[in-house]
Parts: sequence; C-alpha cells; structure tokens
Amino acid sequence: MTQARCPYFGKCGGCSSQHIDYETQLENKKQQLIQAIRTKTDEEPEIKAFSGSPYGYRNRMDFIFHPNGLGFRAKGQWKKIIDIKECPISNKRLNELLKETRDFFKEPDAFDVKKHSGTFRYAVIRTPQKDSSISFVLNSDSSRIKEAIEKIKEFSKTTTAKNIIVTYVPAHTDHSISEDFFVVKGSEFLKETYLDKTFEYHVQGFFQNNYEIAEKMHEYIHQLAKEHDTKKMTLLDLYGGVGTFGIINAPLFKEAYTIESFPGCTESAKKNIEQNKVKNIKAITLDAKKLKDAELSRPLFVITDPPRSGMNPKTIKQLNRLKPEVIIYISCNLNQLGKELPRFIDYKIRSAALFDMFPQTPHCEGVVELVREQS
Repeated sequence: MTQARCPYFGKCGGCSSQHIDYETQLENKKQQLIQAIRTKTDEEPEIKAFSGSPYGYRNRMDFIFHPNGLGFRAKGQWKKIIDIKECPISNKRLNELLKETRDFFKEPDAFDVKKHSGTFRYAVIRTPQKDSSISFVLNSDSSRIKEAIEKIKEFSKTTTAKNIIVTYVPAHTDHSISEDFFVVKGSEFLKETYLDKTFEYHVQGFFQNNYEIAEKMHEYIHQLAKEHDTKKMTLLDLYGGVGTFGIINAPLFKEAYTIESFPGCTESAKKNIEQNKVKNIKAITLDAKKLKDAELSRPLFVITDPPRSGMNPKTIKQLNRLKPEVIIYISCNLNQLGKELPRFIDYKIRSAALFDMFPQTPHCEGVVELVREQS
C-alpha cells in the first residue's frame, strides 16, 4: 500500500489504484496477461513489462461541466460531479489548459443530466507533444447555444490552446465526440510523432493517450518485425486507424496495407502516408470482418490492434484462412484477448509483452506475437 497522490482519490470515479504500490500494479497486470496466455498454452513465455511515468502521462481528458467549474463523475455515482482543479495523471500542459478553462468559465450554464437542460457538457482537452486542443461539447437542444458560442469565441482569443472546437450532441445522449462540430480557432486535426514519423489525427477521433509508452510499444513491435524475414512479405495493419503501425513498419516489407472501417481515419492515413513519403503502403476503408474482400498477397504478416470489444469471429475466421506467417495482436482488453487467442488455429505464442499505458488504473495493453506452426 502507498499514499495516493491525488486529493480526489476515492471520491473521483477515475483512478482506482493510486493506493497500490506501482511495482505491485505492474505485477498485477503481468498476471492478467499470463492468465490470457494460459487460455492458449500451458507454456509461459517470458513477459517483458514496459512502464514509464506513473503520473503526469495522459494527454487527453474529458472534463464535465458543472455549475461551479469542471470535474469528473463521482465514484459509483454517475449523476454526481466531483470538482477537479488539477489531475495528477494528466500532463502539465493539460493541467494548464484545465486552469485556463476553469478561470474563464467560472459559472457555466452546465448541462443537468437529470433535467436534460443546460448548455455546456464537456471540455475535451488534448495535449500531444507539440499541439493542443479544447473541444467544447454543447447540448444541441439548448436554447442558449448562441450565447455559449460567443463566450467560447471570447475564450479562444485568450487561451494558449492552439485549436478550439465546438461540438454538438443531443440532450438525451452522453457522448463527448460527434461528427457535428465546427472549428472556432486553428484546425480540427492534431499531430503527433512516433519514431521520426509524423501522424495527423482528427480531434474527434481516437489516438493513444500516453505518448511515452505508445512510442515504446511502436519501437518494440518494429523490432519484433525485424526478427523475421519480411522482405518478401505483405504487411497487413488491421484496425489501422490513421496508419501508425503500417507506416512505421512498411519499409521492412515488400508491400503494406492499412485497413480501417472509419473513412475519416482512412483519409488521415492517406495524408500520413504522403507526408511520411512511404511508397509501398496503401490505406483501405474496409470493415475487418469483410477481410475476404481484400486482395492480399502472401506470405502475410499481420499487426492487429482492435478496440476493447476485440475482433469479430468472422475476422478471426478469415485470418485463419489467410494463414499469416506472423500475427502480432495488440490488446487493450486482456480478458477479451484470453477469449480470442485459442481461436487462432495452428499458431503458437512466440513472445508477449505488457505496456502500462494507464498507470493508477487496472487497464493496460498487451502485445502477443503468434507464429504459424508448419504442418
């Protein structure tokens, strides 16, 4: 046991592990990955654990407006908001922007989740290394939208955030992102750099929240790929997002494809391919469960990074049909990983690694390298 650093710990519904010594947190997560692996084999590969700063690591937070400021939901009480002046797991820049927002919007017309009234819902703050944005999520059914927008425009002239966005969501939904938005200042796109490659991503989209560990994971997977004879292989970056894994690793392969179901991500991937001058990769919009529609040459090398829900059984069936030489499975849900590993027929686990992307919480990412057993 250890002393929690956050004064809101135990009240806020966010972190749940600050009272646990960090080395113990890592060991607990390592055991989660071991349990997932045991669903596939009795043999346990040596698990490498990658960690970084246990605090000050997050570059995105979705703060909730309440009548006196901004905060997070109370632990076990979805409708109660705990006022937050500073978040210890967020990076310094994010906390600076939180203070700017709190100081300017001191008595906001905050959304009431019981009455479904009020205007200001969320302030989504993102602070990648050399960029920043605040997306103000407003109740699209409010009668005070115009007044709120004018206030946001005033704020955009004083804040140090590079990009300011207004996002609309209906009163009876609870989302902090939407396709209904407009730019007040700057751009709707942010940029981040991994292993000397620059990636553009949409302010309304997903991107890793822990830069330090995400780059370590990219370096690790790149080195894994180098351990195989990839020059005559085709790389498939499945659930590819804006193309990070595909673009970083494509130069090792004969050709590469990044496949993503969301068209907006594919468009960003195409821009990222062009910006990084990678000639042998193509970005395709395709649902992963329709993988049979993709024309892929063999031998095949797959990097798959699905959402928390994991891979559709149809996707796994198609991968078994395609018989990749190597499958690198990146999972942010180790319970789901444990359910899916046994479904990969004729594959054995060559290596496994843990990446603690979310210190002070029970969540982490696991990377399992599967190689096809020769018949």
